[in-house]
Amino acid sequence: MTDHYQVKDLSLADAGMMRISWAESRMPVLHTLRERYRQQQPLKGMRIAGCLHVTKETAVLVRTLRDCGADVSWSGCNPLSTQDDIAAALAADGISIYAWHGMSVPEFYWAIDQTLKFSPTLTLDDGADLIMRVHTERTDLAAGLLGGTEETTTGVHRLRAMSDAGKLLYPVVAVNDAETKWDFDNVYGTGQSSLDGILRATSVLLAGKRFVVAGYGHCGKGCAIRAKGAGCHTIVTEVKPTAALKATLDGHQVMTMDEAAVIGDIFITATGMRDVISGRHFDLMKDGAIVCNTGHYDVEIRIPELEQRAKSVRTIRPNCEEYTLADGRRIFLLAKGRLVNLAAAEGHPSEVMDMSFANQFLSLVRLATAGKRLEVRVHDVPVEQDEEVARLKLQTMGITLDVLTQKQIEYATDYLAGT
Repeated sequence: MTDHYQVKDLSLADAGMMRISWAESRMPVLHTLRERYRQQQPLKGMRIAGCLHVTKETAVLVRTLRDCGADVSWSGCNPLSTQDDIAAALAADGISIYAWHGMSVPEFYWAIDQTLKFSPTLTLDDGADLIMRVHTERTDLAAGLLGGTEETTTGVHRLRAMSDAGKLLYPVVAVNDAETKWDFDNVYGTGQSSLDGILRATSVLLAGKRFVVAGYGHCGKGCAIRAKGAGCHTIVTEVKPTAALKATLDGHQVMTMDEAAVIGDIFITATGMRDVISGRHFDLMKDGAIVCNTGHYDVEIRIPELEQRAKSVRTIRPNCEEYTLADGRRIFLLAKGRLVNLAAAEGHPSEVMDMSFANQFLSLVRLATAGKRLEVRVHDVPVEQDEEVARLKLQTMGITLDVLTQKQIEYATDYLAGT
């Protein structure tokens, strides 16, 4: 380890920088914000500890934070999602980073601890593991923190529960809950990248397959839409009546996992809940069934119960393990049950991460100036910021909008208007 990084192979830096350049060319909103704020240096004096998937898109965000004045220290938020060439490129660019693909759990938390050594003033998280580290092992840092941001659904759920219990120590902005994040990144990004991960790991034909999606939130919806578009017969399992009804009216077949296990060819979990696919489901699956997860943690598939039933296990191709059961049936587990879109593919496309990371950047700028005045709880992204990000994205796409006339504005608030 050098004094400011630990990565797998620094010689990969040039290759990583080429991929970062590609991402920058596809992230015009973040580029616009970087150029707008570069002279103002709104993050000058800020020390940002980040824990987020080390991808080419994340690198664009990190460089934007740095160029707008911040000192940055980074780790990956999942043991299998770090792209080693990107980590090397950031290290070579002078960024303090501790991340490599295939980290053990102790190494994962060691890396987070390294990012906290410079006593951050702001945190950026994906899954809330860094925030939890502050709240458990490094509570001494809380007084110096102006605020933090959270990128993903699972993390926001954890933080809202902490806030409700009165355990949250500093304000956090739920970037995940911005409309320009979860209606785009979660739906279109997760849908496309998850199918990309499945295809890279298996190379199977999707058309004609019975594709089972557990959970019809934004991520599950995105997976179901993309699978249906690829010619799959889509099946959704749910526990929430309104979500199940949406899935039904969107044209997907809805049933229980017990029912789906018998007929499914490909299974993907997107719930944020543990034990969604368990031993009794493995007992029902057909020979050749493919199982994977796109939720943040590897708890949705009960892998120990699959291991108990297997008489042999072998890696049949990268990110694809073949479990042969006692009766000869084979079940294929992808990416060890971790995020298939990041462990087996490259994560979301740059174009959709452009909006999510624009919200991250603007939220950190807001916290740098207003964090001390904010109540200690989970805060939503302001509607004005959400609309500004969408407006910028449309502008970069060459799309213009209609504008309300003064009479229309007056009509919108005239409660006496009627028939």
